[in-house]
Amino acid sequence: MENNCWQQRWSLKGKTALVTGGSRGLGHAIVEELASFGAIVHTCCLDQTELDQSLEEWKRKGFQVTGSVCDVLFKDQRDKLMQTVSSLFQGKLNILVNAVGKPPEPKVATEFSGEDISMAMGINFESAYHLSQLSHPLMKAAGNGSIVFNSSVAGIMAFPGGSIYSAAKGAINQVTKNLACEWAKDNIRVNTVAPWITMTSTLKNYLEGFKSKKA
Repeated sequence: MENNCWQQRWSLKGKTALVTGGSRGLGHAIVEELASFGAIVHTCCLDQTELDQSLEEWKRKGFQVTGSVCDVLFKDQRDKLMQTVSSLFQGKLNILVNAVGKPPEPKVATEFSGEDISMAMGINFESAYHLSQLSHPLMKAAGNGSIVFNSSVAGIMAFPGGSIYSAAKGAINQVTKNLACEWAKDNIRVNTVAPWITMTSTLKNYLEGFKSKKA
């Protein structure tokens, strides 16, 4: 009885959600968590084969998840993604989780180029900010919304070899505060989670790259 009450309290049945980068790592876990509570989820990733494998896995579990290929680094693909979401969810969206994030190749601060900075900010900050902008009218139409940014402890403390990644995550932390204040009147909550090191495949590649650089 107690377990049933807990499930009812946290039910997301009928809520719609978009999770970026849902085919692997933290994004994959977030999709599963939302879907397990009854949310109808759309996710995106870079690789169609990887996406299809995840969708088949979720189908076997009885989860309501759809997906599309999207490189969130590019504005036109972000626009297309949100058009797809709007079509799927009849112009409404309750939850956006900006889970996509990628640290650049580790370097000492004097070695980062302008291209490195643009890439790091584009993937880790600009894409999430723009998708939040695009989700705003859909959340207003839904009557309420919740945006979650996936930041990092790197945005709070020094991170060896990752000065521009830390800067991007620090920007996420600050913009969360601004949007939370600005959009509260629209009944949209904005929060950030800042995980410590989680050994996803992306992080493993990053650490191996940093280790080889130091060697």
